[in-house]
Amino acid sequence: MRIAIVTGASSGIGREFVKQLPYFYRSLEEIWVIARRRERLETLANMSPVPLRIFEGDLTEGHVYSKLGNALETEKPNLRMLVNAAGFGKIGQVSKLAETAPSSQMEMVDLNCRALTRMTLTCLPYLSKGSRVIHMASAAAFLPQPSFAVYAATKAYVLSFSRGLGAELEDRGIFVTAVCPGPVDTEFFEISGSIKASWKTRVMAKPEKVVKQALLDSRNKKAVSIYGIAIKTAQVGAKLLPHRLVMKTFNVDSSSKKERHHYAENHNRRKRGGPEIRQDAGEVSE
Repeated sequence: MRIAIVTGASSGIGREFVKQLPYFYRSLEEIWVIARRRERLETLANMSPVPLRIFEGDLTEGHVYSKLGNALETEKPNLRMLVNAAGFGKIGQVSKLAETAPSSQMEMVDLNCRALTRMTLTCLPYLSKGSRVIHMASAAAFLPQPSFAVYAATKAYVLSFSRGLGAELEDRGIFVTAVCPGPVDTEFFEISGSIKASWKTRVMAKPEKVVKQALLDSRNKKAVSIYGIAIKTAQVGAKLLPHRLVMKTFNVDSSSKKERHHYAENHNRRKRGGPEIRQDAGEVSE
């Protein structure tokens, strides 16, 4: 049985891959979809021209891998494509997020890196000549990003892992593509927080176009897929310009310099056991 496996299939880019895959690989007999929100997967299944097999579960927990592993071992399918699209980001300075969203940064590492790697290892024995692997990285992988530090670091891992794995598998006729989009118009920013940089708003891409480009690049055995001239230019700039210089002028956090100063001052005051300064009125509050 010829199948594809897609993680993060309930929304955003993962969902779009499920919608487009049947038209790129017309011989697929099933698409196995993995996400936490079963009701969304069921809605997607009703729309799909190819049968979907639903694996409901959290990719940061073990049971979903057990269910998937058992199904793979039992049916021994011909896995034509693996799409690792699950992931999330959180905007904010490392120290600030450590206080306001204490678990979020480790959760990014767990989902964006550990889960992607574990899913790849689970599926690797079922890939064969002509199979494709697509990993959702990000343009954030091109250089370190203040106020997006952990997310950018996880995506740098995805890009590096994809390139290395692709080099290992190429002799077997299996090709790995890391997809590195800029901002994409999905639910991502509902979780990450909004971005205020005007240039990011101008280059916001539609998921349909990013996924179509990714599938075309995967078919053409490209190691990296980048949609849009702006993001391709950013990649070149990240290679040519000193990262230290770029980081001084680039900050995805929407807070102003004054706001960041207030946060740092209050952090120091809390460490000393003193009162906080309210930024809005310049008052001291207990």
